[in-house]
Amino acid sequence: QVQLVESGGGLVQPGGSLRLSCAASKIIFRLYNMGWYRQAPGKQRELVANIGTGGSTNYVDSVKGRFTISRDNARNTVYLQMNSLKPEDTAVYYCNANRNNWSTNFWGQGTQVTVSS
Repeated sequence: QVQLVESGGGLVQPGGSLRLSCAASKIIFRLYNMGWYRQAPGKQRELVANIGTGGSTNYVDSVKGRFTISRDNARNTVYLQMNSLKPEDTAVYYCNANRNNWSTNFWGQGTQVTVSS
């Protein structure tokens, strides 16, 4: 069974940093576009960043210059480096793997990120 397992969330003060990891199993990782999404209480899930199979990246405007997405195909892992965190970044962060125009896609279970003093 396909698994996406996120880790690295936690409580951090404003201005701090976290690095999220998402380890994939049972998929040919290099064939999948990977993304990080987040959902805050009472809000819809939104795209944070994604990275294509060729390494192209895309970010939501609110995280540009602060977050960096990367992938390691040898380790079947995608990362999200989050710097200069703000309270509005507080959310559950989810990893997604998709291909074939989302006809095949998988989600992780989510990891909580809380930015608070």
